[in-house]
Parts: sequence; structure tokens; C-alpha cells
Amino acid sequence: HTPMYFFLSVLAFMDSCFSTVDTPKLLENFLTSSQYISFAGCVAQMALMTLHGIAECLLLAIMAYDRFVAICHPLLYHTIMSQRLCFQMVAAIYTASIANSALLTGYIFKLPYCGPNVINHYFCDIPPVLKLACADTAEVETIIFSSSALIFSFTITIILVSYAYVLVTICRMHSPEAQSKALSTCTSHLTIVCLWYGTIIFMYAQPSSLNSMEQNKFVSVFYTVINPILNPLIYSLRN
Repeated sequence: HTPMYFFLSVLAFMDSCFSTVDTPKLLENFLTSSQYISFAGCVAQMALMTLHGIAECLLLAIMAYDRFVAICHPLLYHTIMSQRLCFQMVAAIYTASIANSALLTGYIFKLPYCGPNVINHYFCDIPPVLKLACADTAEVETIIFSSSALIFSFTITIILVSYAYVLVTICRMHSPEAQSKALSTCTSHLTIVCLWYGTIIFMYAQPSSLNSMEQNKFVSVFYTVINPILNPLIYSLRN
């Protein structure tokens, strides 16, 4: 019931939702000849993928802050990271994620789509859907790029600042055992952060002109299927 394990349960829930949005449809496409998705289904799939992707970015930043408080202020840890604050943080994550997802999905599907209707991807991701629009997408792409860059810079700043303080605190510890214990509590989180942000930044924090659809499909498998599988394994083995 400590904050660390509360956030881990939320991460597990997000990973389950994230996988459930696109993997069943992917398996259906493999097993049947039909590779059809309705317009409403495409909207829902994109909205839910965006929602849980943003939520996971924000949650990883909060988990970094949790590690900062645990290592840098251990005596005040349970006072600062109270159960009420943890619930409020998770509620804020979902509020911000829903608002951002609704905004981006709304802008994308306001564009006219007059054919062809073949998405060059295995789910309704933002870049391949935008390529089907019959209007200029420069404004929408700017909004998407700005939103992605804002979320990534905000969350990465929290993670980097938190771990900078953690590193300084660990270096000041006189006991090698204490240093090892402190580092071991951060290793799992850092591994997941590197895997998640490495693929996400590659996908969404660059202009669409530099994107290759075939390359994007390959990278997408990592953050939609492989990462959610690896996350519980990484944390379970470490703990």
C-alpha cells in the first residue's frame, strides 16, 4: 500500500488498457482476411491510444518524483506522498490526458477524408491517418507537434531534475549498502523510462517529413505491444 506500489498498479492498469486498444484488432487482422475498421472505430482507437500514451508519460514523471521524495526526504516520505495526494495525482493525469486526447482527435477528424481509405499501419495512428486527409494538414501537424513537445519536455524535465537530486543524495551517502539499495529502487523505473521515451520521441517529436511509414510501423510495435509486456517483467524481477 506504499505510493510506489500504488503507482505500479496504475502503470499495470494503463499497460493493460494500452494493449487492449489495438492488439485484439491486430490479431484479428492476422487471423482473418478482413482488415476493415469503421470510421467511428478508428476515432475511438486513436483517442484511446493517445489518452493512455499521454497518461503513461505523466505517470512515469510522477513515479520519478516519488523516487526523489523517497531517497532525498525519507523521513517525510509518507507525509508528503500521502494517499490523498497519490489519488489526486492520478486523477490529474487522467483529466489532462482525456482533455489532450479529445483536443488532438477532434482536430484530426475535423479534416475532410475523401479517399483512399487505406491506412498504411496496423492501427489508427496519427501520422498515417493524416496522410489520408484531402486538405492541408500543416496547422494540425503543428498543433500535434507542439502538444507532443510540450508533454515530453515537461515530463522529461521532471524526470531529469528528480534523478539529478537523487544522484547527488546517493553520492553523499557514506554506506555502500545504502547507495546500492537506493540505486536498486530506481533501476526499474529508469529502464522503463528509457524504453518508453526512446520509442515515443522517435515517433512523435519529429516533423512528419522525416517520418517513414514502414519505419514507424516497426517502432510502434515496441511501445504498443512489447513495452507493456516488458514493464511488469522488469519491475517484478527487480523487486
